[in-house]
Amino acid sequence: MRDLIASEWQKVWTGKAWWALALAATLLCVLADAGFLTQALDELDQGTTTVAQTTASLVQGWFMVELVAALATMLAVTREFSSGSVMRTTLLGGSRLRVLGAKLTVAAATGAVFALGAGVLAAVSPWVFLAGQDFGPQWTAEATRTLLGVMGVIVAGALWGCLLGLIIRQQVVAVVVMLLSTWLVSGGLQRLAPDVGKFTIDEAMAAVYQDSSTAGLLSTPWAIVVLAAWIAAAAVAGRALFLRRDLP
Repeated sequence: MRDLIASEWQKVWTGKAWWALALAATLLCVLADAGFLTQALDELDQGTTTVAQTTASLVQGWFMVELVAALATMLAVTREFSSGSVMRTTLLGGSRLRVLGAKLTVAAATGAVFALGAGVLAAVSPWVFLAGQDFGPQWTAEATRTLLGVMGVIVAGALWGCLLGLIIRQQVVAVVVMLLSTWLVSGGLQRLAPDVGKFTIDEAMAAVYQDSSTAGLLSTPWAIVVLAAWIAAAAVAGRALFLRRDLP
C-alpha cells in the first residue's frame, strides 16, 4: 500500500500543473486581499468596520486556494482516465479498492499541503497588507476561526475534486462542472433561493471559513455537517462507480 500511495502522490506533483495552479491561486488571493484592504480602508474611515474585522477579512481571502487544491486532485484522477493508464494502475495496485483508498489518501494529503501553505500566507497577510498604515492587525478569535476554516475547506476541496474526477472521469467535463458549480450554481441559488442555496457545498464552505460578505449562511457547526454529507455522498457514488464500471 505504501508504494501505491507513493505512486499516486507522484502523479499529483509531477509536471507543471500543480505549481502553475499554486502560482495562479497566490496571485488571485493577493489581488483579493488588495481589494479587501481598499474597501476596508474606506469603511474604517466611515466607522462601518473595525480593524479586527479587516484582519479577519485579509485572512479569509486565501479561501480561493480550495479551488486550486480541488483542481489539482481532479486533474490527477481524470488524466489517468483520459490516457487509459487507470487500468494499468488497477492491475498493478492489486485491486480497485486499494487504488481507491490510495487516491483518497493522497487527495487528503495534497489538500493538507495546500492548506499549510495557504495557512502560513493567510496568517502573515494582515501584517504585510497593513504595513505602512496608521494601525496594525488585531488578531482575534474570529481571525483564528477564519484561518482554521480556510485550511479545513482546502482539505475538503481536495477530496471533493478527487471524488468528482472519479465520478465524471472526463477531464474537461469535470473541470467545467466544478467551475460552473462554484461560480454560478451555488452563488445563484444563494441569491435566488437562500433557503436552498445555503445547503450547497460551496455555500457550506463559505460558512465554515466565516464568509462575512454572504448573508443567510448556515451556522458553522451545521455547515460542517452539510460539508461532510456532500463529501460522504460523493465518496459513496465515486466508490460504487469506480468499483463497478468498466475502466478505459
